[in-house]
Amino acid sequence: MNIHEYQGKSILKSFGVTVQEGIVAETPEQAVEAAKELKTKYNSDWVVIKAQIHAGGRGKGGGVKLAKNLEEVKQKAIDIIGMQLITPQTSAKGKKVHKILVAQDVYYPGESKTHEFYMSVLLDRAKGRNVIMYTTEGGMDIEEVAEKTPHLIWREEIDPKVGLRDFQCRKIAFNLGLSGDAFKAMVKFVANLYKAYDTIDASLFEINPLLKTSDNKIVAVDAKVTFDDNALFRHPDYAAMRDELEEDPTDVEARKAELNYVQLEGNVGCMVNGAGLAMATMDIIKLSGGEPANFLDVGGTANAERVEKAFRIILKDKNVKAILVNIFGGIVRCDRVAQGVVDAYKNMGNIPVPIIVRLQGTNAEEAKKLIEASGLKVFSAIQLQEAADLVKQVINN
Repeated sequence: MNIHEYQGKSILKSFGVTVQEGIVAETPEQAVEAAKELKTKYNSDWVVIKAQIHAGGRGKGGGVKLAKNLEEVKQKAIDIIGMQLITPQTSAKGKKVHKILVAQDVYYPGESKTHEFYMSVLLDRAKGRNVIMYTTEGGMDIEEVAEKTPHLIWREEIDPKVGLRDFQCRKIAFNLGLSGDAFKAMVKFVANLYKAYDTIDASLFEINPLLKTSDNKIVAVDAKVTFDDNALFRHPDYAAMRDELEEDPTDVEARKAELNYVQLEGNVGCMVNGAGLAMATMDIIKLSGGEPANFLDVGGTANAERVEKAFRIILKDKNVKAILVNIFGGIVRCDRVAQGVVDAYKNMGNIPVPIIVRLQGTNAEEAKKLIEASGLKVFSAIQLQEAADLVKQVINN
Protein backbone atom coordinates (compact mmCIF):
# COMPACT_ATOMS: atom_id res chain seq x y z
CA MET A 1 0.00 0.00 0.00
CA ASN A 2 1.26 3.44 -0.94
CA ILE A 3 0.51 6.64 0.96
CA HIS A 4 0.91 10.34 0.22
CA GLU A 5 3.97 12.44 0.95
CA TYR A 6 2.31 14.33 3.80
CA GLN A 7 1.29 11.03 5.44
CA GLY A 8 4.79 9.62 5.12
CA LYS A 9 6.22 12.76 6.68
CA SER A 10 3.82 12.52 9.61
CA ILE A 11 5.07 8.98 10.27
CA LEU A 12 8.71 10.04 10.01
CA LYS A 13 8.11 12.96 12.35
CA SER A 14 6.60 10.60 14.96
CA PHE A 15 9.92 8.73 14.98
CA GLY A 16 12.00 11.86 15.50
CA VAL A 17 12.97 12.43 11.86
CA THR A 18 13.25 16.09 10.85
CA VAL A 19 10.92 16.83 7.94
CA GLN A 20 9.90 19.77 5.80
CA GLU A 21 6.74 21.01 7.56
CA GLY A 22 3.55 21.47 5.60
CA ILE A 23 -0.24 21.64 5.70
CA VAL A 24 -2.62 19.76 3.40
CA ALA A 25 -5.18 21.72 1.38
CA GLU A 26 -7.99 20.67 -0.93
CA THR A 27 -9.03 24.14 -2.15
CA PRO A 28 -7.16 27.34 -3.11
CA GLU A 29 -8.69 29.08 -0.08
CA GLN A 30 -7.35 26.41 2.25
CA ALA A 31 -3.96 26.76 0.58
CA VAL A 32 -3.87 30.50 1.33
CA GLU A 33 -4.76 29.89 4.99
CA ALA A 34 -2.07 27.21 5.20
CA ALA A 35 0.51 29.63 3.77
CA LYS A 36 -0.45 32.23 6.36
CA GLU A 37 -0.02 29.69 9.16
CA LEU A 38 3.38 28.61 7.86
CA LYS A 39 4.47 32.26 7.60
CA THR A 40 3.56 32.80 11.26
CA LYS A 41 5.45 29.71 12.37
CA TYR A 42 8.54 29.97 10.18
CA ASN A 43 8.71 33.66 9.25
CA SER A 44 8.88 33.09 5.51
CA ASP A 45 6.70 34.45 2.72
CA TRP A 46 7.75 31.69 0.35
CA VAL A 47 6.08 28.28 0.32
CA VAL A 48 6.14 25.24 -1.96
CA ILE A 49 2.90 23.92 -3.50
CA LYS A 50 3.20 20.16 -4.00
CA ALA A 51 0.64 17.92 -5.73
CA GLN A 52 -0.23 14.85 -3.67
CA ILE A 53 -0.44 11.77 -5.87
CA HIS A 54 1.06 8.29 -5.60
CA ALA A 55 3.85 8.84 -8.11
CA GLY A 56 7.31 10.33 -8.23
CA GLY A 57 8.65 12.89 -10.68
CA ARG A 58 5.95 15.42 -9.79
CA GLY A 59 8.30 18.35 -10.30
CA LYS A 60 9.03 17.34 -13.89
CA GLY A 61 5.30 17.12 -14.56
CA GLY A 62 4.54 20.58 -13.18
CA GLY A 63 3.16 19.37 -9.87
CA VAL A 64 5.63 21.22 -7.62
CA LYS A 65 5.71 25.03 -7.68
CA LEU A 66 7.32 27.75 -5.58
CA ALA A 67 4.99 30.55 -4.46
CA LYS A 68 6.54 33.83 -3.25
CA ASN A 69 3.39 35.50 -1.92
CA LEU A 70 -0.25 34.76 -1.12
CA GLU A 71 -1.44 35.73 -4.59
CA GLU A 72 0.91 33.16 -6.12
CA VAL A 73 -0.17 30.59 -3.55
CA LYS A 74 -3.77 30.91 -4.64
CA GLN A 75 -3.02 30.91 -8.37
CA LYS A 76 -0.67 27.93 -8.23
CA ALA A 77 -3.16 26.02 -6.06
CA ILE A 78 -5.82 26.73 -8.71
CA ASP A 79 -3.45 25.47 -11.40
CA ILE A 80 -2.52 22.23 -9.61
CA ILE A 81 -5.71 21.10 -7.83
CA GLY A 82 -7.80 19.17 -10.33
CA MET A 83 -5.05 18.89 -12.95
CA GLN A 84 -4.30 15.56 -14.63
CA LEU A 85 -0.66 15.24 -13.61
CA ILE A 86 1.56 13.18 -15.90
CA THR A 87 4.98 12.19 -14.59
CA PRO A 88 7.62 9.61 -15.60
CA GLN A 89 6.02 7.27 -13.05
CA THR A 90 2.38 7.55 -14.16
CA SER A 91 0.59 6.18 -17.20
CA ALA A 92 0.08 8.37 -20.25
CA LYS A 93 -3.29 9.29 -18.77
CA GLY A 94 -1.69 10.61 -15.58
CA LYS A 95 -3.38 11.02 -12.20
CA LYS A 96 -5.88 13.61 -11.08
CA VAL A 97 -4.70 15.83 -8.21
CA HIS A 98 -7.27 16.01 -5.40
CA LYS A 99 -5.14 17.69 -2.75
CA ILE A 100 -1.91 19.60 -2.35
CA LEU A 101 0.69 20.07 0.36
CA VAL A 102 1.60 23.65 1.19
CA ALA A 103 5.13 23.25 2.56
CA GLN A 104 7.68 25.52 4.18
CA ASP A 105 10.60 26.75 2.13
CA VAL A 106 13.67 25.02 3.52
CA TYR A 107 16.03 26.51 0.91
CA TYR A 108 16.40 29.71 2.91
CA PRO A 109 19.25 32.27 2.66
CA GLY A 110 22.59 30.61 2.27
CA GLU A 111 21.25 28.31 -0.43
CA SER A 112 24.70 27.91 -1.93
CA LYS A 113 25.64 25.89 1.17
CA THR A 114 22.75 23.45 0.84
CA HIS A 115 23.10 20.00 -0.69
CA GLU A 116 20.56 17.42 -1.87
CA PHE A 117 21.19 13.76 -1.06
CA TYR A 118 19.16 10.63 -1.80
CA MET A 119 18.38 7.88 0.71
CA SER A 120 16.08 4.87 0.75
CA VAL A 121 15.51 1.81 2.93
CA LEU A 122 14.20 -1.35 1.33
CA LEU A 123 14.43 -5.14 1.39
CA ASP A 124 17.02 -7.00 -0.67
CA ARG A 125 15.03 -10.19 -1.23
CA ALA A 126 17.94 -12.07 -2.74
CA LYS A 127 20.04 -11.63 0.43
CA GLY A 128 17.19 -11.55 2.95
CA ARG A 129 18.45 -8.28 4.41
CA ASN A 130 17.28 -4.71 4.62
CA VAL A 131 19.53 -2.27 2.83
CA ILE A 132 20.05 1.48 3.00
CA MET A 133 20.84 2.97 -0.41
CA TYR A 134 22.22 6.50 -0.56
CA THR A 135 24.09 8.93 -2.74
CA THR A 136 25.35 12.50 -2.74
CA GLU A 137 23.58 13.01 -6.09
CA GLY A 138 19.99 13.47 -4.93
CA GLY A 139 17.26 15.50 -6.59
CA MET A 140 15.08 15.33 -9.69
CA ASP A 141 17.49 13.31 -11.83
CA ILE A 142 18.10 10.40 -9.45
CA GLU A 143 17.01 7.88 -12.13
CA GLU A 144 19.81 9.11 -14.39
CA VAL A 145 22.31 8.73 -11.54
CA ALA A 146 21.31 5.09 -11.12
CA GLU A 147 21.51 4.48 -14.87
CA LYS A 148 24.64 6.41 -15.85
CA THR A 149 26.76 6.59 -12.68
CA PRO A 150 25.77 3.62 -10.46
CA HIS A 151 29.18 3.74 -8.77
CA LEU A 152 27.99 6.91 -6.97
CA ILE A 153 25.33 4.94 -5.10
CA TRP A 154 26.33 3.26 -1.84
CA ARG A 155 24.62 0.33 -0.13
CA GLU A 156 24.65 -0.47 3.56
CA GLU A 157 23.27 -3.90 4.41
CA ILE A 158 21.70 -4.53 7.82
CA ASP A 159 22.07 -7.91 9.51
CA PRO A 160 18.56 -8.82 10.72
CA LYS A 161 19.99 -10.54 13.80
CA VAL A 162 21.51 -7.33 15.19
CA GLY A 163 19.78 -4.50 13.35
CA LEU A 164 21.33 -1.19 12.32
CA ARG A 165 24.53 -0.48 14.27
CA ASP A 166 25.84 2.95 15.31
CA PHE A 167 29.01 2.56 13.28
CA GLN A 168 26.91 2.04 10.14
CA CYS A 169 25.11 5.34 10.70
CA ARG A 170 28.47 7.08 11.08
CA LYS A 171 29.80 5.34 7.97
CA ILE A 172 26.87 6.66 5.92
CA ALA A 173 27.36 10.21 7.17
CA PHE A 174 31.09 9.98 6.41
CA ASN A 175 30.49 8.67 2.86
CA LEU A 176 28.17 11.61 2.24
CA GLY A 177 31.06 13.94 3.00
CA LEU A 178 29.57 15.51 6.11
CA SER A 179 31.29 16.88 9.19
CA GLY A 180 30.50 18.78 12.38
CA ASP A 181 26.83 19.42 13.19
CA ALA A 182 25.67 18.09 9.82
CA PHE A 183 27.50 14.81 10.47
CA LYS A 184 25.82 14.41 13.86
CA ALA A 185 22.43 15.31 12.42
CA MET A 186 22.80 12.74 9.63
CA VAL A 187 23.76 9.98 12.08
CA LYS A 188 20.60 10.67 14.08
CA PHE A 189 18.52 10.95 10.91
CA VAL A 190 19.65 7.56 9.58
CA ALA A 191 18.99 5.82 12.91
CA ASN A 192 15.49 7.26 13.22
CA LEU A 193 14.67 6.60 9.56
CA TYR A 194 15.57 2.94 9.87
CA LYS A 195 13.63 2.63 13.13
CA ALA A 196 10.54 4.01 11.38
CA TYR A 197 10.96 1.61 8.44
CA ASP A 198 11.44 -1.42 10.67
CA THR A 199 8.70 -0.60 13.19
CA ILE A 200 5.84 0.02 10.75
CA ASP A 201 6.60 -3.01 8.53
CA ALA A 202 7.32 -0.89 5.48
CA SER A 203 8.68 -2.33 2.26
CA LEU A 204 10.10 1.02 1.12
CA PHE A 205 11.08 4.38 2.57
CA GLU A 206 12.49 6.76 -0.03
CA ILE A 207 13.70 10.27 0.81
CA ASN A 208 14.53 12.39 -2.22
CA PRO A 209 15.71 14.99 -1.76
CA LEU A 210 17.28 14.59 1.65
CA LEU A 211 18.52 18.10 2.29
CA LYS A 212 21.45 19.51 4.20
CA THR A 213 20.36 23.08 4.87
CA SER A 214 22.65 26.08 4.99
CA ASP A 215 22.65 25.88 8.82
CA ASN A 216 23.60 22.16 8.79
CA LYS A 217 20.19 20.63 9.50
CA ILE A 218 19.26 17.36 7.80
CA VAL A 219 15.69 17.49 6.51
CA ALA A 220 13.42 15.06 4.62
CA VAL A 221 11.99 17.29 1.87
CA ASP A 222 9.99 14.42 0.38
CA ALA A 223 8.87 11.01 1.61
CA LYS A 224 7.71 8.03 -0.41
CA VAL A 225 6.42 5.20 1.78
CA THR A 226 5.16 1.77 0.76
CA PHE A 227 3.72 -0.67 3.30
CA ASP A 228 3.87 -4.44 3.23
CA ASP A 229 0.19 -5.31 2.66
CA ASN A 230 0.64 -8.62 4.48
CA ALA A 231 1.50 -6.77 7.70
CA LEU A 232 -1.20 -4.09 7.61
CA PHE A 233 -3.39 -6.08 10.01
CA ARG A 234 -0.87 -5.13 12.69
CA HIS A 235 -1.19 -1.42 11.87
CA PRO A 236 -4.86 -0.47 11.50
CA ASP A 237 -3.99 3.21 12.04
CA TYR A 238 -1.70 3.16 9.02
CA ALA A 239 -4.10 1.02 6.97
CA ALA A 240 -6.66 3.81 7.46
CA MET A 241 -4.33 6.10 5.47
CA ARG A 242 -5.22 4.31 2.24
CA ASP A 243 -6.50 6.74 -0.42
CA GLU A 244 -8.80 4.79 -2.73
CA LEU A 245 -8.96 7.72 -5.16
CA GLU A 246 -5.35 6.90 -6.06
CA GLU A 247 -6.12 3.27 -6.86
CA ASP A 248 -7.79 1.51 -9.77
CA PRO A 249 -11.53 1.18 -8.99
CA THR A 250 -11.48 -2.51 -9.98
CA ASP A 251 -8.63 -3.19 -7.54
CA VAL A 252 -10.58 -1.43 -4.80
CA GLU A 253 -13.70 -3.49 -5.52
CA ALA A 254 -11.70 -6.74 -5.52
CA ARG A 255 -10.02 -5.93 -2.23
CA LYS A 256 -13.35 -5.14 -0.56
CA ALA A 257 -14.66 -8.49 -1.80
CA GLU A 258 -11.51 -10.11 -0.30
CA LEU A 259 -10.36 -11.34 -3.69
CA ASN A 260 -6.68 -11.40 -4.65
CA TYR A 261 -6.80 -9.70 -8.05
CA VAL A 262 -4.20 -8.35 -10.47
CA GLN A 263 -5.24 -7.10 -13.90
CA LEU A 264 -3.09 -8.12 -16.87
CA GLU A 265 -3.37 -7.42 -20.60
CA GLY A 266 -4.65 -10.69 -22.05
CA ASN A 267 -7.96 -12.04 -23.36
CA VAL A 268 -8.77 -14.98 -21.04
CA GLY A 269 -10.06 -14.24 -17.55
CA CYS A 270 -8.98 -16.53 -14.72
CA MET A 271 -10.85 -17.49 -11.56
CA VAL A 272 -8.88 -19.91 -9.38
CA ASN A 273 -8.58 -20.98 -5.74
CA GLY A 274 -4.97 -20.77 -4.59
CA ALA A 275 -2.04 -18.68 -5.79
CA GLY A 276 0.03 -21.62 -7.06
CA LEU A 277 -2.85 -23.04 -9.07
CA ALA A 278 -3.52 -19.54 -10.42
CA MET A 279 0.05 -19.34 -11.74
CA ALA A 280 -0.29 -22.79 -13.35
CA THR A 281 -3.60 -21.72 -14.88
CA MET A 282 -2.00 -18.70 -16.50
CA ASP A 283 0.69 -20.96 -17.91
CA ILE A 284 -1.85 -23.35 -19.44
CA ILE A 285 -3.73 -20.42 -20.98
CA LYS A 286 -0.55 -19.25 -22.72
CA LEU A 287 0.21 -22.80 -23.89
CA SER A 288 -3.28 -22.99 -25.37
CA GLY A 289 -2.64 -19.88 -27.46
CA GLY A 290 -4.38 -17.34 -25.23
CA GLU A 291 -3.13 -14.64 -22.90
CA PRO A 292 -4.22 -14.36 -19.24
CA ALA A 293 -6.26 -11.23 -18.60
CA ASN A 294 -5.85 -11.34 -14.85
CA PHE A 295 -4.69 -13.16 -11.75
CA LEU A 296 -7.68 -13.82 -9.48
CA ASP A 297 -7.59 -16.04 -6.40
CA VAL A 298 -11.04 -16.53 -4.83
CA GLY A 299 -9.60 -18.35 -1.83
CA GLY A 300 -11.07 -21.40 -0.14
CA THR A 301 -14.69 -20.24 0.09
CA ALA A 302 -15.87 -20.19 -3.52
CA ASN A 303 -19.59 -19.82 -2.79
CA ALA A 304 -22.18 -18.30 -5.16
CA GLU A 305 -21.78 -14.75 -3.82
CA ARG A 306 -17.99 -14.83 -4.05
CA VAL A 307 -18.05 -16.39 -7.53
CA GLU A 308 -20.53 -13.77 -8.74
CA LYS A 309 -18.33 -10.92 -7.46
CA ALA A 310 -15.35 -12.49 -9.20
CA PHE A 311 -17.26 -12.78 -12.50
CA ARG A 312 -18.35 -9.15 -12.33
CA ILE A 313 -14.79 -7.97 -11.70
CA ILE A 314 -13.34 -10.04 -14.55
CA LEU A 315 -16.00 -8.81 -16.97
CA LYS A 316 -15.11 -5.18 -16.31
CA ASP A 317 -12.17 -5.85 -18.63
CA LYS A 318 -13.53 -5.44 -22.16
CA ASN A 319 -10.61 -7.44 -23.59
CA VAL A 320 -11.82 -10.69 -21.99
CA LYS A 321 -13.03 -13.16 -24.63
CA ALA A 322 -13.46 -16.19 -22.33
CA ILE A 323 -13.24 -17.09 -18.64
CA LEU A 324 -11.49 -20.15 -17.23
CA VAL A 325 -12.65 -21.22 -13.77
CA ASN A 326 -10.09 -23.65 -12.34
CA ILE A 327 -10.90 -24.98 -8.87
CA PHE A 328 -9.24 -27.76 -6.89
CA GLY A 329 -11.78 -29.17 -4.45
CA GLY A 330 -9.88 -29.93 -1.29
CA ILE A 331 -11.39 -27.98 1.57
CA VAL A 332 -14.31 -26.89 -0.63
CA ARG A 333 -16.37 -29.51 -2.49
CA CYS A 334 -16.45 -29.22 -6.28
CA ASP A 335 -20.22 -29.67 -6.50
CA ARG A 336 -20.68 -26.72 -4.15
CA VAL A 337 -18.46 -24.58 -6.38
CA ALA A 338 -20.33 -25.77 -9.45
CA GLN A 339 -23.62 -24.76 -7.87
CA GLY A 340 -22.06 -21.40 -7.07
CA VAL A 341 -21.10 -20.93 -10.73
CA VAL A 342 -24.60 -21.85 -11.92
CA ASP A 343 -26.29 -19.58 -9.37
CA ALA A 344 -23.95 -16.69 -10.19
CA TYR A 345 -24.58 -17.16 -13.91
CA LYS A 346 -28.35 -17.03 -13.38
CA ASN A 347 -28.14 -14.00 -11.08
CA MET A 348 -26.07 -12.04 -13.57
CA GLY A 349 -28.31 -12.82 -16.53
CA ASN A 350 -26.55 -12.95 -19.86
CA ILE A 351 -22.76 -13.34 -19.60
CA PRO A 352 -21.37 -12.29 -23.01
CA VAL A 353 -18.32 -14.61 -23.06
CA PRO A 354 -17.97 -18.41 -22.86
CA ILE A 355 -17.03 -19.90 -19.51
CA ILE A 356 -14.86 -23.00 -19.09
CA VAL A 357 -15.11 -24.61 -15.67
CA ARG A 358 -12.49 -27.14 -14.66
CA LEU A 359 -13.16 -28.77 -11.28
CA GLN A 360 -10.87 -31.41 -9.81
CA GLY A 361 -10.96 -33.05 -6.40
CA THR A 362 -13.84 -33.87 -4.06
CA ASN A 363 -17.08 -34.58 -5.97
CA ALA A 364 -15.60 -33.46 -9.32
CA GLU A 365 -17.77 -35.86 -11.34
CA GLU A 366 -20.93 -34.67 -9.59
CA ALA A 367 -19.91 -31.08 -10.30
CA LYS A 368 -19.45 -31.79 -14.02
CA LYS A 369 -22.91 -33.34 -14.25
CA LEU A 370 -24.42 -30.39 -12.37
CA ILE A 371 -22.96 -27.87 -14.84
CA GLU A 372 -23.90 -29.91 -17.91
CA ALA A 373 -27.49 -30.28 -16.64
CA SER A 374 -27.86 -26.54 -16.00
CA GLY A 375 -28.50 -25.73 -19.66
CA LEU A 376 -26.23 -22.72 -19.41
CA LYS A 377 -23.45 -21.68 -21.78
CA VAL A 378 -20.79 -23.25 -19.57
CA PHE A 379 -18.19 -25.79 -20.73
CA SER A 380 -17.08 -28.26 -18.06
CA ALA A 381 -13.78 -30.12 -17.79
CA ILE A 382 -11.98 -32.29 -15.26
CA GLN A 383 -8.49 -32.64 -16.72
CA LEU A 384 -6.30 -29.55 -17.13
CA GLN A 385 -5.46 -30.40 -20.73
CA GLU A 386 -9.17 -30.71 -21.45
CA ALA A 387 -9.68 -27.20 -20.07
CA ALA A 388 -6.79 -25.89 -22.16
CA ASP A 389 -8.29 -27.41 -25.33
CA LEU A 390 -11.62 -25.75 -24.57
CA VAL A 391 -9.91 -22.38 -24.05
CA LYS A 392 -8.19 -22.73 -27.41
CA GLN A 393 -11.47 -23.72 -29.06
CA VAL A 394 -13.54 -20.79 -27.77
CA ILE A 395 -10.98 -18.04 -28.36
CA ASN A 396 -10.38 -19.20 -31.93
CA ASN A 397 -14.07 -19.23 -32.82
